[in-house]
Amino acid sequence: MIERLAQEIEEKYAALTEQLADPEVLRDQTRYAEISKAHADLQEAHLLAEDYVRTRAALEEADAMLDEGGLDPEMKEFLLEEKTAAKEKIEALEHDIRIAVLEKDPRDEKNAIVEIRAGAGGDEAALFAAELQRMIMRYAERQRIKTTILSTTEAGLGGIKEVIFEAKGKGAFGALKYESGVHRVQRVPVTESTGRIHTSTATVAVLPEVEDVEIHIDPNDVRVDVYRSTGPGGQSVNTTDSAVRLTHIPSGLVVSCQDEKSQLQNKERAFQILRARLFDMAQAEQDAAVAAQRRSQVGTGDRAQKVRTYNFPQSRVTDHRIGVTSHRLEAILQGELDEFTEALRAQERAEQLAAAQI
Repeated sequence: MIERLAQEIEEKYAALTEQLADPEVLRDQTRYAEISKAHADLQEAHLLAEDYVRTRAALEEADAMLDEGGLDPEMKEFLLEEKTAAKEKIEALEHDIRIAVLEKDPRDEKNAIVEIRAGAGGDEAALFAAELQRMIMRYAERQRIKTTILSTTEAGLGGIKEVIFEAKGKGAFGALKYESGVHRVQRVPVTESTGRIHTSTATVAVLPEVEDVEIHIDPNDVRVDVYRSTGPGGQSVNTTDSAVRLTHIPSGLVVSCQDEKSQLQNKERAFQILRARLFDMAQAEQDAAVAAQRRSQVGTGDRAQKVRTYNFPQSRVTDHRIGVTSHRLEAILQGELDEFTEALRAQERAEQLAAAQI
């Protein structure tokens, strides 16, 4: 299975390398950029496949020499050690190759928008939301991701009801997406006089940055009707078919324009209006998709819904998605999230491997 996969990787990599040297591809910058990206994306798998093939060859050579016999004890011991090391390396390479060929989420490389909101718990939830903001922004800084606050709604005692910030940098969304969900804190609030532990929540939504929606109108999708203008507009307004009506068949949008004197000008103006209206429709659909994604990430903010719990009395942080617990609460609140991020990423890859059955 892996031998065939390694061969396919090598064949694909060789084909892409050959295409990059093709003068015809070099002249087409769009195609060249696409092939270059595919070539770069396959680089890691290619290097692993090469190593796998070399190690397999070394193992086979050691087996052949051992089968021949007539070896002195020292050489036999050396070959047996080489064989054991090769088998261990092959096992590790097989796993790494499976990971390398998994389809990467194209959103992972995008910039991100992070939204943090206080949930259940009043002032204590607002204080916790502010702590989560600092934690995530410090983690982003460790990953060389630049953050810029876009909006903040403050609460009492230095807490926040809501904060939205932008995270810009290579792999920003991929690095921060695991913070999405309901975070729960258990501690004695500063406002509590009896020393009783309270449970509060804050929600985090990490969304990939939405690119500008480009509107392309297929001329075949538009019916163009011309008719005689009515109303003021000069001597020719009622004597020529200068008015234009566009009907965008897929959406049912109709745009009419007769303000300009010439049919060409009216047609250009009508297409400009149609593009703007189609953009609004596409943006509304996109906004609805983002809103649905946000809802799926944060749920209702109820105390029972949680991805991670921060227990201050026990200095304990537990990520419920992977069952990992750390007693480094202060360090985690300072942005040291790698142990959780790496475990979550490993789980994500394991689920992908199981689904792909590679």
